[in-house]
Order: sequence, then structure tokens, then C-alpha cells
Amino acid sequence: MTDAALRPHKATHGEADWYQDELPRAIRPYRGHPVRTLFTIAVILVLASLLGISSAYLVIEREQPLDAVTLGPWHAYPKAGTAEADPYSVAIYTRGAVIPLASGEGLALVAREDSAGRQLDPTCVYRIAGQTPSARLWTITTVNGHGNLVKTLSGRVQLVSQNLLRNADGSFEITAAKAAHSGNWLPLAADARAGDGLRFVLRLYDAPVTTGAALDGVNMPVIDRLGCP
Repeated sequence: MTDAALRPHKATHGEADWYQDELPRAIRPYRGHPVRTLFTIAVILVLASLLGISSAYLVIEREQPLDAVTLGPWHAYPKAGTAEADPYSVAIYTRGAVIPLASGEGLALVAREDSAGRQLDPTCVYRIAGQTPSARLWTITTVNGHGNLVKTLSGRVQLVSQNLLRNADGSFEITAAKAAHSGNWLPLAADARAGDGLRFVLRLYDAPVTTGAALDGVNMPVIDRLGCP
């Protein structure tokens, strides 16, 4: 027997051995079929498009612009109507055919909840009390959950600051209800249902508080629920 036969055999490994089935699956090279790869890419693109469209639709459907400044139950959108408005806000206003107040005209604040954080219900009675930021004129209007005007028993849907009854310190109290009330009465929809939704829109005209920084710390009226049927 020769010396070569007695020496132990040394295994040699080349690049071709990397593709052996004995390698762990996690590190085993994979060469996918071109058609399967294209199909996977197409599915990913379709799912990503659907996700993007769905998320944009949900944001627009909520009808709540972004970059809101929150003051108790009130939300202001100082960038609305400016070049700094985000695309979602522009789409919301365009879809609802709403022309926001320009920064030089005034500011609109919207309340969708009362001061306790409960969604506003057009079948309930609310008390809106306190003071507003300084403004030459302001109005408060009732609209439904989609921002549309409603039909009321009195035929009006708003109050104007110049016609309000006020306390000695300048504060006021407004009763928002379907039926008529003494004092400052803000009519709600006569035939409203809870599912119709409710918003209070406070518009300040010729007011110095038209930016987010100016709104910091200002006093806003509280919204208290007095009762529901």
C-alpha cells in the first residue's frame, strides 16, 4: 500500500459547494424565477397604492384639517388659506367648497366636542359661556357634522357679537338648543338626529389672533352639556 493511500483524505470545497442543499436555508443562495419576481413587485406596488389612497381618503373624509391649534374644545387652523397649508387641508376645503378666512381677515375656530370631551349632539342642549379673544366682530354658527347649514325653527343659525346680552364683566352665556330659550339663544336643527352631528363655528373678524403663536394662552368659551332628551 502506498503512502498516499495511508494519508487521510482532505476534503476540498469550492464556490460550487455554496449551492449545496446541506447549507442552512437562511444562508442558502436563492435565484427566483423572473416571472414570480415581477408578480411579487406588482402586488407590492398595488398594495402600497391602495394603502396610500385609503389613508388619504380617511384623512379627507374626517374633514379635520391638519396642523390644528387646540384651545379647550375649540380647534383653529391658522395656516388655512395660506401658502403653508398642507395638501390634505387644501383637499378638504376644496371638496367642501369652503373658502377659509385669510390671515388678514380673521380666524375660524371649530368645536366638535364639549368641554368634557364628548361629541356634540344636535338633540342636546348646550351652554356656551365665557369670553372670546379680542375682535372687531365675531359670529358663532351651528352646522351639522359635515359643515353644512341646517334648518331651524327661527330660520337663523348664528349669533353676532354686537347683538349679545352680556354680563357686567363682558362675559356672555349662550344657550344652544332646538327650542327657543330666553337670553342669548343659538338655534340648533329643528329635526336633527344624533347621527347628523353638530359643530359650533366661531369666526373672529379683524382680530389680532390669526397665528398659532398669538393664540397661545387666549381665553375661549366653555361648552357644557345641560341635558339630552
